[in-house]
Amino acid sequence: MTATVPSGEPIIDQDGRVELAPGAAPSDNRFVNDDLLPVPVAQRRWTTYNFAALWVGMAHNIPSWLLASGLVTLGMDWKQAVFTIALANLIVLFPMLLTGHAGPKYGIPFPVLARASFGLRGANLPALIRAGVACAWFGIQTWIGGQGIFVLLGKIFGGWAEAAEVGGQPWTLWVCFVLFWALELAIIYRGMEALRRFENWAAPFVIVGALVLLVWIATKAGGLGPLLDQPSKLGWGADFWTVFFPSLMGMIAFWSTLSLNIPDFTRFGAGQRAQIWGQSLGLPTTMTLFALLSVFVTSGSQAVYGVAVWDPVQLAAKTDNVFGLLFALVTVLVATLSVNIAANVVSPAYDLANLAPKVINFRRGALITGVVGVLIMPWKLTETPELYIFTWLGLVGGLLGTVAGILIADYWVVRRTVLDLPGLYTPGGRYWYASGWNPRAVAAFVVGGVLAVGGSHSAPGKGPFPEDGLIPFLKPLADYGWAVGLGASLVLYMVLMLPERARLTAG
Repeated sequence: MTATVPSGEPIIDQDGRVELAPGAAPSDNRFVNDDLLPVPVAQRRWTTYNFAALWVGMAHNIPSWLLASGLVTLGMDWKQAVFTIALANLIVLFPMLLTGHAGPKYGIPFPVLARASFGLRGANLPALIRAGVACAWFGIQTWIGGQGIFVLLGKIFGGWAEAAEVGGQPWTLWVCFVLFWALELAIIYRGMEALRRFENWAAPFVIVGALVLLVWIATKAGGLGPLLDQPSKLGWGADFWTVFFPSLMGMIAFWSTLSLNIPDFTRFGAGQRAQIWGQSLGLPTTMTLFALLSVFVTSGSQAVYGVAVWDPVQLAAKTDNVFGLLFALVTVLVATLSVNIAANVVSPAYDLANLAPKVINFRRGALITGVVGVLIMPWKLTETPELYIFTWLGLVGGLLGTVAGILIADYWVVRRTVLDLPGLYTPGGRYWYASGWNPRAVAAFVVGGVLAVGGSHSAPGKGPFPEDGLIPFLKPLADYGWAVGLGASLVLYMVLMLPERARLTAG
C-alpha cells in the first residue's frame, strides 16, 4: 500500500522505499534522463536469487580462476592463497552492502548517489574514475575471452596459431576478439532486464562447467595430485606477510569496483533483504569455492601432465574430444560474458550518461565503453603477476577505496540514509554546493587518494613506478592502499562535514 502525498513530494511505501511522485521529475535535462531517474517501486523486483546468481555469474570467470594461481606464483601455497582470497572477499562485502543500501531504498544508480556527497557536477569525478577502470577491465576480460575462443577453436580446426600475424598476433586471434566484443555489446544493448535473465541461467551453467572440468581431470589423474602437498616458498614468517598485505589489497581491489557501483544493480532490488542476503550468499562463498576449485583442478593437471596448468582454457584444450572442446568453448563464452557485461559495461554506461545526460543514454554509454576498452589496449596489464596484482589492482583499489569512504561517510554518518530525492536532480538544490561541486568531498578525495597511492612502487624492472615510490615517505602505506584510502577519506570527510551534519540534525 502506497501513501498518498501532495503532488511533487516523494512517495514512501510501507517498506521504506522512496520514489518520485507523478509530475515530480525534474524538467532540467542537464542532470537527468530516463536511465538516471529512480527505478519505480513496481519495477524493483530483483530477488535474493537474482543477486546471488549475479555474483555467481560474475565470480566464475577466467581472471577469478587465475587469482589463486597468481598468488601461488608469488610464492604462497594453496592454503595461503585461498585464505587470502576468502578474507579479501569478506572484507569487501561490507562496503558493498553499505553502498548497496541506497539502491532498493531510492532506486538510484551510483553516479546519482555520488551527487549527494560530491555535488551534481562533482559526481562526475568519481563516476569517470569508475568508468575508466571499468573500460580497462572490459578490455582485459574481452581479450581473455577472445583468447579462449581462439585456443579452443584452434584445437578443433587446427592451424590457427600459425596464421599470418597482424600487430604481433595471429589474425585469427583478432577475429575471435572482435566477434566476442560484438556479442557482449549486443547483449547489454538490450538493457538490464535482458542482463537479469542472462545471469539467471548463466550462473548455474558455469558452475556445472567448472565441476565437469574437475571431474574430468580428477578421473584422468586418479586423484588430485601432489600440488596440495607442496610447501609455501614464503613460510609463515616475515616473507609471507610482506607478500600477504599487498596481495590482500589486490584481491580486495578485484571487486572494489563493484563496491562503488553496486547501486546500479541493487536499485532493481525488491528490498534490502534481497540485496543483503543475495550478496552475502553470492560473493564470499563463490569466490572462495572457485579459488579452491582452481587449485584442485590445477593439482590434477600436475599429476596428469607433470606440470601445473593454471589456465583452464589451456587445460581444456588438452582434450581431443570434440564434444568436450565445444562444451569448454561454450562455458568460457558464458563465463566471460557473464562477468564482463555485468561488472564492466553497466557501470560506465550509467557513469557516461551522468556526464552528458542530454546526449548519452545507457545504450550509448555501453557502446562508448566498448570502444574505449579496446583503444586503451589494457591486455598489457596482465603480462606479469607483479604488474597485475601489485600495480594495476593496487592502484585501482587505492583510488576506489577513497571514493567508497566518502560515499559511506556521507550516506550513513552525515545523512543517516536520508536523501532528498528530487534534490539529486535539481540545480540550485540541496546538493548544489558551490556551482555543483562539494569542495569538502574533493579535498577528502585528494588527501585520501594521495595517501593511498602516493607511495606506489615497483620491484626493479617489474613495473612503471620508482622502486622507492612516487612519494618515498608514503611508500610504507602503499601495500595497504585500499584500506588507507577508504579510512582516510571517510574520517576526513566526516570531520569536514560536521557543520552539515549539525544543520541536518537541527532541521
